[in-house]
Amino acid sequence: MSADTVQQFDPVLDLAISNGIMDAQQAQDIQEEHVRSGKPLHTLIVDMGFATEDELLSMMAAYQGCEVVNLPDLEIPQEVLRILPASVARTYNMMPVSCTPGAITLATSTLVEPHVVDELMFVLTRDISFVMAKEGDLTARVSQYYGDESETVADMLSDLEGDLEQDATLTAEEALDEKAIEAQAKAAPVVKYVSLVLYEAVTNRASDIHFEPYEKDFRIRYRVDGALYEMKPPSRRMALPIISRIKVMAGLNIAERRVPQDGRIAIVVARRHIDLRVSCLPTQFGESVVLRVLDRSVVSLDLENLGFPEEMFEQITMDVEKPNGIFIVTGPTGSGKTTTLYSALRRINTIDQKLLTAEEPVEYDIDGIIQVPINPLTGNTFPKVLRAFLRQDPDVMMIGEIRDLETAQIAIQASLTGHLVFSTLHTNDSAGAVTRLVDMDVQPYLISSTLEAVLGQRLIRTVCANCKEPLEPDDETLVRLELTRDQINGKPFYYGRGCSMCNNTGYKGRKGLFEYLRISEPIRELINERKPTLFIKAKARELGMRTMREDGIRNILDGYTTSTEVLRYT
Repeated sequence: MSADTVQQFDPVLDLAISNGIMDAQQAQDIQEEHVRSGKPLHTLIVDMGFATEDELLSMMAAYQGCEVVNLPDLEIPQEVLRILPASVARTYNMMPVSCTPGAITLATSTLVEPHVVDELMFVLTRDISFVMAKEGDLTARVSQYYGDESETVADMLSDLEGDLEQDATLTAEEALDEKAIEAQAKAAPVVKYVSLVLYEAVTNRASDIHFEPYEKDFRIRYRVDGALYEMKPPSRRMALPIISRIKVMAGLNIAERRVPQDGRIAIVVARRHIDLRVSCLPTQFGESVVLRVLDRSVVSLDLENLGFPEEMFEQITMDVEKPNGIFIVTGPTGSGKTTTLYSALRRINTIDQKLLTAEEPVEYDIDGIIQVPINPLTGNTFPKVLRAFLRQDPDVMMIGEIRDLETAQIAIQASLTGHLVFSTLHTNDSAGAVTRLVDMDVQPYLISSTLEAVLGQRLIRTVCANCKEPLEPDDETLVRLELTRDQINGKPFYYGRGCSMCNNTGYKGRKGLFEYLRISEPIRELINERKPTLFIKAKARELGMRTMREDGIRNILDGYTTSTEVLRYT
């Protein structure tokens, strides 16, 4: 492996290579496992036997020019502990061990990146030095001294708001001055507030964070398991500094508030590597900002972990390993289509395959795959990128979405010339994908000769295991599900009573509902005859396809979800 490749490793892996405890290929294996599992790199190095925790700590301490301490032996005064806000201690898993009027020493268990040092200096307004400590000791002491976040986040937000309100007032003239806005965005209370909002969102498994300015209010909402929940809102006048802080973190132009902007933020929250996709939209009362939370430790990119029924999993595995053809995943926005396609790509991402993706935007970085972001503003459109792909000698191509005839024609051309093509469509079910392609003016004989399979999917909420209770379904519910009492054979349905574990919603987590349409010869004949969706769906069911509604009923009877969820989404 070349020196250039080594430079792409995380600093912890570079340090391990330079100390001779592993070679570049072993580092590559660890980095891939880190991306796959979300486990910290230093944990993987120890778990795989390359070094003991003490050896690794000594290495990192020498690199950072500091010493290793035994935290359980240290007596840390309360006045020192109070200097570091609890939100910061838990976000970075650090704690103070000593201080002077202008400096503070923090204990950490891993290498500290420069941008984290900058953040801490802004928050603490002191010079910072570090000592190394074992991760288990550090986590235990942070928990001991800074409490359980579930009980204290709301209190800390209230405490911070007083500081924030004092510092977050800009005059009308200052609100137009880029330097004044930037200084406000970097003020310690604003930095602490935004860090805490991100911390609470990630620990509550939020998939999106919404910052919404209105005429008299400023709302912050999290989307958890598909539903939006509002947190205690800050004052309306804090909207500009808070949103500006997010734009600073994403590297966006804070003075530009008239056109939409998109960016990304890479942060570490509660020792987890999180990617945030940032979308800023100008509105009548300021910029609305939405952060999409991409947490590798929560999202599994392994095909076998997506919850397919066993028979369907075997069929999908066979189809994604074919040498050519088109494989489509269909469903509404937020139904997990991209996650499914990434999982399929990871399965076939081997050294003898060239994989290219065109995405808008790229959601997860995957080693070994060439990923190209689509950006119409720069002329990087799907058709233009895909035509370039065909000159890059690929084996497999992923197209973020087939939106028009030109994109569909290139996908078909790629399939006919020996490439495997993955893509998505927005349709209600798998059979509807065929009709959507015909509506784009794609010739039916081209669809039937290239399309291999269509996977339809939805994400539904699962019943909270902590407060799950059985109930007997009423007649109206059975009629709506097209079931009889004989068919359910006395099996109970379940619902969540609501508890602290699920924020009193009765639901915790989500799982997929799937239907899988394989394009067999009878289906190809119907496509060539331009038969409507209902005919294709009926023939597929006759050949053994289980619909999403039927898959939903299976999940109800197995106790995973409620009839309400299945009726809502299928």
